[in-house]
Amino acid sequence: MHASPASATPDLMLLTRTGCHLCEQAREVLRRVAGDFGLPWREESVDGDPEREHRFGEELPVLFVDGVQRDFWQIDETRLRRLLAAGKA
Repeated sequence: MHASPASATPDLMLLTRTGCHLCEQAREVLRRVAGDFGLPWREESVDGDPEREHRFGEELPVLFVDGVQRDFWQIDETRLRRLLAAGKA
């Protein structure tokens, strides 16, 4: 689902797994960026979800913005800020 124009809040979702050091780094970036923009975000785990584990297991963490995969392994903070600022997330 995509955000509607102008006033819609983008759906930021970070897909992670337990014990993932890259996931912790991604959480920090997302906390910082989402906090600066005043946006909520959520985290979901592949733990216990064989389908997601199979699909994303080698790419974690994965950032989705409005259901579109935007980054994996490491969140590009500059690109995410640019997307959110432009309202084109």
